[in-house]
Amino acid sequence: MQLTLVVPELVWPEPDDRETFDALACPGLNTLIARSRLQRRAPQSFEATLGDAFGLSGSVPWAAFRILGESQAPPAAGADPCWLCADPVHLRLHQEKLILADGSSLDISLDEARELIAELNRQFADVGTFHVATADRWYLQLAGETDLGHFDVPPLSVVAGRKLGRQLPETPEARHLRQLLNEVQMVLYGQPANEKREEAGRSTINSLWLWGAGAQAAANSSAGAGNFAGIWGADVLACGLGRAYGIPMQPLPADLGALLAQAPAGSRQLVILDTLQRPVQYEDADAYGKELARLDKHWFAPVQKALASGRLKRLRLEAATAYAALAWESGRGEQWQLWRRPQPLAATAQALARGK
Repeated sequence: MQLTLVVPELVWPEPDDRETFDALACPGLNTLIARSRLQRRAPQSFEATLGDAFGLSGSVPWAAFRILGESQAPPAAGADPCWLCADPVHLRLHQEKLILADGSSLDISLDEARELIAELNRQFADVGTFHVATADRWYLQLAGETDLGHFDVPPLSVVAGRKLGRQLPETPEARHLRQLLNEVQMVLYGQPANEKREEAGRSTINSLWLWGAGAQAAANSSAGAGNFAGIWGADVLACGLGRAYGIPMQPLPADLGALLAQAPAGSRQLVILDTLQRPVQYEDADAYGKELARLDKHWFAPVQKALASGRLKRLRLEAATAYAALAWESGRGEQWQLWRRPQPLAATAQALARGK
């Protein structure tokens, strides 16, 4: 079997944070990457890393792909509609910079989401139609044929928990979206759902993150081009990519042993391990350390042993990190290069920070 592991935010992003690194226990990962060949590219999002696995590049219609992965997909109206992810967020001003909290951190109820979306659709029917897929994943289908040009808004995963420079690009095509966003923020401010949240001391839903613009047709035109026999995980975008390419997606197995028992021998499989992403986004070092240790026990150490024994033929470990987009490749021969001694993850982070 050939295995691709996609693990966003694998390496803690602060190389001088000795307290965090000294507490980490990941011997399997350290051995695995010490005996693998590292490739590094410019930093990019988790979404772009997923796109790389499917041969996608350039302006990718992430919203159209993500819709395909929804269990309750928003209905499209008209031919080749332009979709955007319109995810609910909370923005707050801190030291003259905006800090963004994404919807998964706001504990939004489905009733709140539907109430707010209903009001947005009443106010902005001429712009398009807002849809709720889940409480924290919303969409906007633009009315008519709208050309957004080069829409360079990063995915929500890049900005969650972090400081923002701006929300939307300054391109002429996006001018009406910038105006729309300003008006949306004013509408959200006065909604009863937000007033109740504020009275309860909870963060309000005071803005949207508009990203991933593109047409559904652009997603469907790529169908059947993938090389994976299966995708494993819970990420809705990965599910959408799988459906677009005709690749089945299964729930993440408990560990590598369960995967090997379920997946056909000799196949090529894609596994999404995304549980480190949130601790890094919100600077939760304790949660990061605990989750890394769990992944090491159930995935990284077993993968290293399976490579050395020949049960796995090849591995590609992909990680979108603050340092770079990293990829380690390995096979049985590399894992028997015993002179390549494992280093603590702190040493790996320091080397990555120096560009090595």
